[in-house]
Amino acid sequence: MSVYTQLTDDQFATFCQRFGISFARAIPITQGIKNSNWFIQTTEDNDGAHSYVFTLFEERPPEDIEKMAVILNQLQGKLPVAAPLALMDSGVDSDADVKGDKRYVIHYDNKAITLVPCLAGSHPQQTSQSMCHEIGAALAVLHETLQALQPSEQYGVPLYPWSEVRDREMQFMPGDEAKLMSDIWQSYTELPLATLPKGLCHLDMFADNTLWNLSLNNSQKGHEHLTGLLDFTEVSVEHYVMDIAITVNDFCTTWGDAEQGESVNFDRDKMAAFLQGYESKRMLGNDEKKALPVMLAKAAVIFWLLRLNVIHYNRTEGRTGDNIMVKNPDLMKRLAAYHWAQVETAQDMVFVLEHARYDDDNSDNDIEDLKLIGVFATKQQAKAAIEQLKQQPGFKDYPKGFHIDAYPLGQINWSSGFVVY
Repeated sequence: MSVYTQLTDDQFATFCQRFGISFARAIPITQGIKNSNWFIQTTEDNDGAHSYVFTLFEERPPEDIEKMAVILNQLQGKLPVAAPLALMDSGVDSDADVKGDKRYVIHYDNKAITLVPCLAGSHPQQTSQSMCHEIGAALAVLHETLQALQPSEQYGVPLYPWSEVRDREMQFMPGDEAKLMSDIWQSYTELPLATLPKGLCHLDMFADNTLWNLSLNNSQKGHEHLTGLLDFTEVSVEHYVMDIAITVNDFCTTWGDAEQGESVNFDRDKMAAFLQGYESKRMLGNDEKKALPVMLAKAAVIFWLLRLNVIHYNRTEGRTGDNIMVKNPDLMKRLAAYHWAQVETAQDMVFVLEHARYDDDNSDNDIEDLKLIGVFATKQQAKAAIEQLKQQPGFKDYPKGFHIDAYPLGQINWSSGFVVY
């Protein structure tokens, strides 16, 4: 969140009155990079306190924000969310096709304004495995709960045309960066996208879009509790595993200072905790699990492009000032490179399927016969070969003889010589 559009106190007072709120003071919020946001202190708040968040959406049209209000209402009671307040004069900004419904959005200069209650808690500076487990479970509840809104395309906003940003930005990238982005994008297109489960997704569940009760004493450390989920402006129909990848990328990464050359540290133990939490509410399919490594890389590419896009529009539209915060795209580039290295390592593995015939089909006995069945690109292919062969003559008498070994390509897997006895 930043402040791009400037409003006067008189404007704040007028807008807040339409929500039934008595305005006293607006305090700019500088985290984030897309919308203009302020904390609103009312005449009933104590000094230093604030009860609401006032958001002016710089890019999303008002009709998209109306959809967001319905989504938050659907989640209310199942997850800690802040639903927008309804307008007291709901007919003023209504469209003809929704007249009579509650309205949650003020239209101002072709932009949308909402007012939501503040949620308790703080943004975490660091995450723990227990926090990753809890946010994983919360994301699964979100995915399951929003399935009730059908057709889902009616509630989600259109996905941003990131391929257009990619094409623009790659023209100015060094060759190695452009190749990295191109390779990841190509690998993404080769996934079984048509059959991967999809539905309404948050698509921006970073740690700074969550709140936690972090004011715990030392004896309570490790028991942080989720108190708020924020920023539902990007909810779109997307593959669930992409939403998982976006959230994992932030919650499971310790971000360094890109300008000083510090590395991006991804914690795979945190990712395991996240996935355990997620699967406590919704089980992942095998195709989703196989797609996750590439999705992690693609998600990093999307946020790399997002930050480059913000820089582009700040420059072309002359956005400047202390209230404008720009996140460094290099951090996401480095995370994309890390994930892609993991994908390439996995792609450089082969799976060798053999069948050993032991006396009495007991692996503790000597091998009487060894057959090389085949070399496969994936473990799943090797397992499928076992299913195909295990009822064939001979194999069905020795069903325990199948075994699969993974070998990296281009490496010697024998470290010494041998002795003949």
